[in-house]
Amino acid sequence: MSGNPRLMRWQRSGDEADRPTGLRAEWMDDSAPRSEFPSGSPGAPVLSRRLAEGFGDELLSAGSLVPVEIRNGKGDDYVLYLVDQVVDCLDLRRSSKPKRNGEVKKPVYRPEALPSRPAAFRLPQFPRAVQWNSWAVDRLLDLTGDQIEARLTWSEEPGAKLHPDPWGF
Repeated sequence: MSGNPRLMRWQRSGDEADRPTGLRAEWMDDSAPRSEFPSGSPGAPVLSRRLAEGFGDELLSAGSLVPVEIRNGKGDDYVLYLVDQVVDCLDLRRSSKPKRNGEVKKPVYRPEALPSRPAAFRLPQFPRAVQWNSWAVDRLLDLTGDQIEARLTWSEEPGAKLHPDPWGF
């Protein structure tokens, strides 16, 4: 899913002509149990329909859902979360320098510019990655149990334990 050229063009340009209307995918291991959040890319969150419905309309505060067609996905029902919201809230002086692909290993946000309402957003410096707000992460963890790992990238709380490599998968 991370290699979908149309999705990557849309994330970079925001051009409506490149906006995906669906996604084709396949399971890497047909015998493995199905995850509610089988995303292999930080820029292409795929959720089970059950998870998306459990999340509710709050998920749509930053984007939309498009169907995922899974080859040989007998009865599997998944959606791709397209996050439209791009927010310029990174403190470029205090954050680590973006890598060539835009990845910011140690982000520092400007609290006054950080959005709290949308479930997720993207940064103009790293548009291929979805940044989840803490309340949305808590909801995802509640709905998926131990299926996903939350990685804290930034906090205003002194002494908060940040993940040393948040984008390393």
